Amino acid sequence: MHTFEATQQEVMPQIGDPKMAFAHLRPACVLLSRQPTLHNVETLSGQLREVEHATLQQLQDYVLFPLRLVLKGGGGAKKEKVVQAVVETMTQVLEKTCVQSWETLRQLFSELCLCLCSPCDPGKPADTSEELKLAVLRCLDALLHAAYGDIVFKLFQAAMLPGLGAAVSLLLAVAEKDTCRDVRAAALKSLQALTMQCDCSQDHVVPCSEEREALGASFASFLPGIASSVARMVTGDVRQGHAVTVRAIKVWSRTVSLVMEDAQLQSIEPQKSSRAHLSKLEQLMVHRTQDWVKKTSGRLCVLLKKIISSTVAHQHWRVRLEVLELADHLLERCGGSLGQCVGLLLEVLVGAVNDVDPRVRERCELALRAASQTIQTSSKAKDSESKSSFTDVLSENLHSLASSLPRLMRTCDDQKKLFVLNVLLGYLKLLGPLVSVVLNSAVHLHRISKALMQVLDLDVTDVRIVEERGHGALIGTGSGSLHCVDVRRKRFLFFTDDAIFSVLTEICQTLGFYGNIYLLTDHFLDLYRQSSVYRKQAAIVLNQIIRGAAEERSSASQEDLKASVMLVLEEYISLNNWHVNMVAEDSGSHGQDQKVKNNWHVNMVAEDSCSHGQDQKVKNNWHVNMVAKDSGSHGQDQKLLMFSMTHTPQPSSSSMATLRQLNSNIWQVCIQLEGVACLAQALGRDFRPLLMTSLYPVLEKAGEETLLIGQAALNAMWAISEACGYSSLKDMIAENSDYLLNDISLNLQRLGQHPQAPGVLTVMLRHSECSQLPLMADLLHDVLMALDLNYQHMAATFCSVLYSLMTSLAKWFPSSCNRTKKSCRSQQISADQDVFDVRHFLLDYRKQKDLAEGLGMRQDDLDGMAGMRQDDLDEENYDGGGPEEKADLPLAPPPAEDDDDYDGGSPEEKADLPLHLSMSKEVMERCIHLLSDSSLQLRLKVLDVLQLCISVLAEREDDLLPLAHRCWPPLLQRLTADDPLVVLQAFRVLCTLAASCGDFLRSRVSKELVPKLSSWLTQQAGISAQATPVYCQSLAYRMQLLLLEGLGSLCQSLDLAEADLHAVSEACLPYLSCRQPVRLQQACLRCFQKMIQVDPDTLWLTLTELHCYLPHPPHPHLHPLQLRGMGRPRDEYSDNVLHLLRENFDH
Repeated sequence: MHTFEATQQEVMPQIGDPKMAFAHLRPACVLLSRQPTLHNVETLSGQLREVEHATLQQLQDYVLFPLRLVLKGGGGAKKEKVVQAVVETMTQVLEKTCVQSWETLRQLFSELCLCLCSPCDPGKPADTSEELKLAVLRCLDALLHAAYGDIVFKLFQAAMLPGLGAAVSLLLAVAEKDTCRDVRAAALKSLQALTMQCDCSQDHVVPCSEEREALGASFASFLPGIASSVARMVTGDVRQGHAVTVRAIKVWSRTVSLVMEDAQLQSIEPQKSSRAHLSKLEQLMVHRTQDWVKKTSGRLCVLLKKIISSTVAHQHWRVRLEVLELADHLLERCGGSLGQCVGLLLEVLVGAVNDVDPRVRERCELALRAASQTIQTSSKAKDSESKSSFTDVLSENLHSLASSLPRLMRTCDDQKKLFVLNVLLGYLKLLGPLVSVVLNSAVHLHRISKALMQVLDLDVTDVRIVEERGHGALIGTGSGSLHCVDVRRKRFLFFTDDAIFSVLTEICQTLGFYGNIYLLTDHFLDLYRQSSVYRKQAAIVLNQIIRGAAEERSSASQEDLKASVMLVLEEYISLNNWHVNMVAEDSGSHGQDQKVKNNWHVNMVAEDSCSHGQDQKVKNNWHVNMVAKDSGSHGQDQKLLMFSMTHTPQPSSSSMATLRQLNSNIWQVCIQLEGVACLAQALGRDFRPLLMTSLYPVLEKAGEETLLIGQAALNAMWAISEACGYSSLKDMIAENSDYLLNDISLNLQRLGQHPQAPGVLTVMLRHSECSQLPLMADLLHDVLMALDLNYQHMAATFCSVLYSLMTSLAKWFPSSCNRTKKSCRSQQISADQDVFDVRHFLLDYRKQKDLAEGLGMRQDDLDGMAGMRQDDLDEENYDGGGPEEKADLPLAPPPAEDDDDYDGGSPEEKADLPLHLSMSKEVMERCIHLLSDSSLQLRLKVLDVLQLCISVLAEREDDLLPLAHRCWPPLLQRLTADDPLVVLQAFRVLCTLAASCGDFLRSRVSKELVPKLSSWLTQQAGISAQATPVYCQSLAYRMQLLLLEGLGSLCQSLDLAEADLHAVSEACLPYLSCRQPVRLQQACLRCFQKMIQVDPDTLWLTLTELHCYLPHPPHPHLHPLQLRGMGRPRDEYSDNVLHLLRENFDH
């Protein structure tokens, strides 16, 4: 409604004739003078809107008279609503007109101030409504804006000093003590307008130099009160809102610059005569002498510290921007008079360099550019005083801040720490090329370096650093998936925010960008060498200094940079700094086995007593049913195991000290690896010649088992390859493989001095291509020879190397033998199913029956049967038939027991053996010997390598079968009389071996393994059917799941006979029960599906005996079948059995 009326009034034509306007306004003015009611005031206000501005200017005094008369009325009789309406109407008039009379200005100024103050105590604000106060303050602001320039400056004469002081005190009291934010902000805005420095969008009177000097002289008397009161507002409660804080900072800076302006103070003549002849009012004015300026500057410096400390890190960006404006404004106008505050003001400027808000950063860049120009101008000046003014201030501030930095980092919160570091960074950027001059001072360099050493102190108490192991798993084979590995974030003692570390790295880079690279490198290398306490921090600083010096337009030349890089690199990869102790002393492989067993039993203790008892039964049953272990060694292992469980050492102070030292060494190596990457990025392609000395050490650390070091080394390898211009790690290693392999070969011969050589080869294998295979073939002989010579101590390490080699060979030369067998088998099964017909089946059955009775047998049939019998006997003899059968057959003599004679194949065939198969054959021969080692960890590694060897050799059956023959006895021992973990892995190897040479193993698996596996599965089925959900975390469950998953494939690969297939199916039938765990049921279903492909008739009969539905005869003349499973009620096996029957036999 109000919007509609305002729009309607704007559209209506306004009165421009003064006479008509007077006649229009006179009744309302007269009525208001007689009856000061709210309605009459609103009537006059509405009529004023209908008068043009120029016409209203001529009637200004007439219109203001009744309004002023209402304000002068009895205080008790006045109502706040009426007074508020009157003040708003006066504001309306003043906004449209100008005050041309000094008396009008003085009287209105006094009357409005009286409306704000209390009638009982004029020095305090009145206890009126917030709306009335806000209306009076807006009217006062409109009055100051409406006053003409020639009369407004009369407010600042000596005669008006008491009234002006009362107004200032009143405005300060309202701004400081009122609870309304809008009132406080309006009071501060009125105070700012009173100093003639308003920043609103209206037109203002711009004072000349003389008028500004008069303003400064008048407000010099009020400066202590204004500065202290406004400072309290700035540092007050944050709940007052950012608008009040911003306005208070603006009032403080503008008032101080008005009084302490350098241009005014330089033009003031010193007072020569006494002030006795002056009047009392003139004596109240302050004469700004040099002594007064010095004392006032010191007091303002104290207030400025409080303001800056509470606002530089304010949450709102407008407050931080206003503090920046304050610093820039005071430096520009009061740099001489506020000499004691220049350091603080520069601190504000440089502290906003990295502000999170872009608007603050942009304003900071402008201010710093102006300050930097001032510094450069003063440095080029001829007089020494101006030359060193700003530079000395910056260097002193830099020294002071560096001295207090460790204390501030220990005591302040992260927000304050971030600001302090931004200040330090800003000083360096503000100095620019003068940084090198400042750092030539030993005092400054010492302070800055020691501050960085203390601030960058790492927290090395986390036990996970030394505990986490990677075992080379991080060294992936992909080219892009592991390009960037997440490394554990550095933890520092004195801060946790990543932004703080980012600023610290930028500080170090700025030092390298502007500083002397030789001076900085030598100084921090000295700190690096002095003590292990500073070594990690010095390495961090050196890395960033080199990175900063490598940036474009830095002060360091390419030759200086290269010399510094070589110096740092040599120090990093030196023997004492690179090969530090990073693991606790171990007792060897036996101790590792004990750790594995101890971890296993500790995990088992976490389960309930029932599950724990079941696992013990599993172990006992496994060893009883399969063949028992050697009682002596097993008993010793159990004794050691029980001792390790009952005598757990408690951590002591010495062990914690050792832990901290190990963590410190790990972080040192990680930082040095980051440093090598930084050095490579600094030189780019020029770093390639240095790869001859740096790449091998990095590969050493990439093969470390410590997870943190492996991650850092992998990231360093990627960074080096990119910096040197290689497309991938494979290309970098291929280009440098000649001297890498040469170093590995030499170091393998001196393993006592270079125990990391196998790890380097492991990393190299995982990042190589098949084109490097000829070079690695020669190296394999060195590896196998070193394995033979260092079997007792280095067998596990060399097994890791062999595993990496076989993994690479399996990836480079994937075998198609298994896939071909599977495809042929599936095609044969599908073909048999397509050709099968009842008529052909019956005819063939009759023919076979006649042949069995001797009817119709021809000579060619007899010859064929003789040939078939001879072939069967040959196969039976090769599969390990009985000694009696072998003696009766006219066959070639069996192969000798010597391994070399049983290799199979002629010398020409051996010479034609591909290189990767020859290498796999040699590796598999070593694995056969190591399968019976006493170390659990080694046996598990050997089984992994053996599985890969079988996969690679699968395409050459003539070479694989003799090795499989030699491998079978130790593998059978692992399957039947070993730790359950080994049994699991050995069964996986058996499945792989069966897939490659199934016919060769058929009789061995059938006689020696199937009965034992079936018996164990049958016995364990009752336990798993009654187990709790915790049972799914046990080793017995894992073994059951693996056997059920693998037996189907094993039967399919070996093409087991009906009897063996029946034994396996009978052992698996209990797992079709719905009481079994779900995953065991699913695995059993998959096992049956694979066995059905081998012999569907036998499996159909087995399943139907358990449960089946009533089948309908396909023809009326056929009699219905009577099966054992027909008519049985639904039980625990029904669902899974019916699922198998419908899915595999309903066509």
